[in-house]
Amino acid sequence: MAATVEELYRNYGILADAKEDLSKHKDAYQVILDGVKGGPKEKRLAAQFIPKFFSSFPELADAAINAQLDLCEDEDVSIRRQAIKELPRFASGENLPRVADILTQLLQTDDSAEFNQVNTALISIFKIDAKGTLGGLFSQILQGEDVVRERAIKFLSTKLKTMPDDAMTKEVEDYIFIETKKVLEDVTGEEFVLLMRILSGLKSMQTVSGRQQLVELVVEQAFLEQALNPSDSDSVDRLLQCTRQALPLFSKNVHSTRFVTYFCEFVLPNLSLLTSPVAELDIQLEVLKLLAEMSPYCGDMDKLEVNLNMLFEKLLEFMPLPPEEENGENAANEEPKLQFSYVECLLFSFHQLGKKLPDFLIDKISAEKLKDFKIRLQYFARGLQVYIRQLRVALQGKTGDALKTEENKIKVVALKITNNINVLIKDLFHNPPSYKSTVTLSWKPVQKTETAAAAIGQKRQSGEDIGPTATTKKLPTNLPRRDARQIYNPPSGKYSASIGNFSYEQRGGFRGGRGRGFGGRGNRSRGRIY
Repeated sequence: MAATVEELYRNYGILADAKEDLSKHKDAYQVILDGVKGGPKEKRLAAQFIPKFFSSFPELADAAINAQLDLCEDEDVSIRRQAIKELPRFASGENLPRVADILTQLLQTDDSAEFNQVNTALISIFKIDAKGTLGGLFSQILQGEDVVRERAIKFLSTKLKTMPDDAMTKEVEDYIFIETKKVLEDVTGEEFVLLMRILSGLKSMQTVSGRQQLVELVVEQAFLEQALNPSDSDSVDRLLQCTRQALPLFSKNVHSTRFVTYFCEFVLPNLSLLTSPVAELDIQLEVLKLLAEMSPYCGDMDKLEVNLNMLFEKLLEFMPLPPEEENGENAANEEPKLQFSYVECLLFSFHQLGKKLPDFLIDKISAEKLKDFKIRLQYFARGLQVYIRQLRVALQGKTGDALKTEENKIKVVALKITNNINVLIKDLFHNPPSYKSTVTLSWKPVQKTETAAAAIGQKRQSGEDIGPTATTKKLPTNLPRRDARQIYNPPSGKYSASIGNFSYEQRGGFRGGRGRGFGGRGNRSRGRIY
């Protein structure tokens, strides 16, 4: 039988006046519990009174929690919010994991104010018992409904970093690592990104050994022990996402060797066959950019010469031979395209790995092939110098807002790319080839010292004396001598289409729910009963 408002107030008075003799008034507390069966007014009072005396009646603990839970599921949103607000008062001892579990399930609400109330309650009990709260969260992540799982993971990815240090002990961080590994056994792409963000933010993961552990987790997800099926967009997507997550972890002590080796052995040979998981993504350029970023952190490689040769052959594909000339005129109607974006990535990767085998261009390839390579380098460098000169003229005197137009942004990026290629080509034209120069990839932020050095270097160079192939010979009319319209656009069709992908921020993970491909590890059921 439901209690009335008057009965609730009367029994509340009995309990409030009892002070130390509360346990003798079990019947009065039962009347308050029965308030959940009344109307809106009775329920609101019950939501406040039940938690106030909860700790004094351990034998009614289950009944009290269930009564409060009924209020958390009430049709009246104001009653739900009041009940949720009071839930942390039940979170003591062995009840805390249960309360955490309940609150985690309540994350599925679509009411924004209620959702915020649940978040606040979870944070509150986390500060009381972090490990117990995590137990409830991970229980729902592993076994709960999809919407609950998704929101619980997002809660951890956004809120853990805000928790006080005294709550995030080593024991708590170890528990997070162990439970997250369980979750990683079956995840979507978006979940994988969020879980890696959670782990990467842990203090214990900031050491060399910690970051190495994270790389091992990514390696497991990337399936590097299997050959890549280039026509399977899900497999390609998995590799891209895993590589992006591993990139920030690499350093001089945490090597990228397994990823670089895999790219050389399985990705580069199939570069033109790769199926993009996203229509607007230039998949070939994206892969080459990832390889370039990883290459400085590659350690000792078992098949260095073989992999370096694969990289060399792929570089040749994007560095055309000069057109044949007949009677002093070019026989071809169309000049080869100079795909600067691709060449920057491949040349940088070759330059990095070449340091490990400096005699590659001297002893590991034939004299004929070396001659062919230098002809390609020379032709590319000549076109490069013309284009650098045109870009500098186009950008001369432009500052501030003028450089922020889309047109000028493209030119600035193009100038970075061409300057980088120029520096690397100069190194390779040394006899013997040198691998000492350093450049910052065009899509990466430039360090202040490098910016200053670049500025000084530009002042010392002119368009005529840039590069190893400076010559007074007149260029053929069809070498990169562009009309005014073409100057404002990158000189290759591939190049212009890819400019939009230069933002390093893209590396953060999935956009628009591109989370396919990671769920194949198991058949995690949907819509579980819990």
